[in-house]
Parts: sequence; C-alpha cells; structure tokens
Amino acid sequence: MSDLIVVKDLTKVYHMGDVEVQALRGISLTIRAGEMVAIMGPSGSGKSTLMNIIGCLDQPTDGEYHLDGIDVGGLNDNQLAGIRNEKIGFVFQQYMLLQRTSALRNVELPMLYGGKGSNRHTRALAALEAVGMSDRTHHKPNELSGGQQQRVAIARALVNEPQIIMADEPTGALDTHTGEEIMGIFQRLNQEQGITVILVTHEHDVANHAERIISLRDGVVEHDKPLKERMISPALAALMEAEPASAGEAPTA
Repeated sequence: MSDLIVVKDLTKVYHMGDVEVQALRGISLTIRAGEMVAIMGPSGSGKSTLMNIIGCLDQPTDGEYHLDGIDVGGLNDNQLAGIRNEKIGFVFQQYMLLQRTSALRNVELPMLYGGKGSNRHTRALAALEAVGMSDRTHHKPNELSGGQQQRVAIARALVNEPQIIMADEPTGALDTHTGEEIMGIFQRLNQEQGITVILVTHEHDVANHAERIISLRDGVVEHDKPLKERMISPALAALMEAEPASAGEAPTA
C-alpha cells in the first residue's frame, strides 16, 4: 500500500480575541491507501481539527500536508473544494440530508456540485444498492429510520468514488444494533473496494472496528498503534459466511 495521507509537524492555532488556542501541536503521521483508521480523543484533544485539515475543510497554521502526493498547503479554496469533491466522501453523525428531497436526489447532489452530470441517475442508484437502500430510492428522510438515513449518507459519500471516506461519530445517533450494521458497511467498503476509511470517534466500541487507532490528547499524538484483535461487525461476519454458499449451488432446505 502506498502512502495516501502524510502530515508532518502540523500545527493549528486559533485566536479568540486576545486568547491563543493551540489545537494541534506538531502532529506527524502517515495513513496508507486502503487502511481503516480510527482517530480518538476526548473533547479538546484536537481530533476534530485534525479531521477538518485532513478532509481539506481547513488549513493548518504551520506544517506540511500531502494528500495522494499533492501539497495541500499551497491550494486555494476552490482547489480545496475540488480535492474534496474528487477524493473524499464525508459521513456525519446527524446525516446532513436535505429533508424535502428523496434519497436518490440526496445521493445525486455531490455530482451536481462537482459538475458530473453523466450517468448521474445510474451512479446514484448503484451507490444506494451498495448500502442496501435500493428499495428506498424515492423515500424522503422523514420516511426513513436513523439507520436508513445514515445508509443514504454513506451512499452520498460513495457516489463520486472517493479514495477516502471520513466518518465523524457515524454511529453516535444510532442504537447499538444499528450502529453495528453501519460499521459493517464501512468495513465492507474498506475490504472489498479498498476505500481508505477514517473514523473520528470518542467511542472505543467504534474505534475497535478499525485496524489502527491514533489517540490524541492536548493536540499531540498520544498513541498510534495497530489493533491486535480487530472487531468484525456481525453484519459483515454474516455476509462473509454467506458468500461461500452463494458462490456455489444454493443449499437445500
């Protein structure tokens, strides 16, 4: 796997009146293409600030950030928007769906913003099918459960075929069972499609689905290590068990 995200001596300083707040204090790390990584830390640790910089939503005060070989630090706002649209899909805790618009239309939106009109309908349908929502294409968010809305949000993140999906507390608004189903989707996208998945969370149960946990505290990396025993979502485990049978003859009753 090649290095996809490389940050070196990254700092971020916010000025609130006369007060200077150092959110990041010289962070260096590398994330390779195809990894599934969790970024953890308590409130004020800098994890959200780091996510915003990695996701090209913000710029560091100092330090270097290279994304897929591109020096992100030298890009203007329009160029950053182009990078986000091309390379990164976002999934948030509160879904961020347009309430008066169908699931299909919500998934099509990134292609509209990015000027990708070709095969828009077909690509949106394929993304919804990938997350198990092909039978809810014309439902509006208020007609869907929380888990279904998050599946639509994942489909929206997928539709431009990004290299990276960044998920910010993706199960925070869901019950345990539904959260496990959502984690199963992320694990499957990572394993089957090779998408780099970055989870930003304060929950150990979510982080343990990743291959590696980066823990932040007070704007620095406290720990960065692979998991010895990664949790596999029951939803993904059931799918993996079913695959050998589906590859051959259907089992008899």
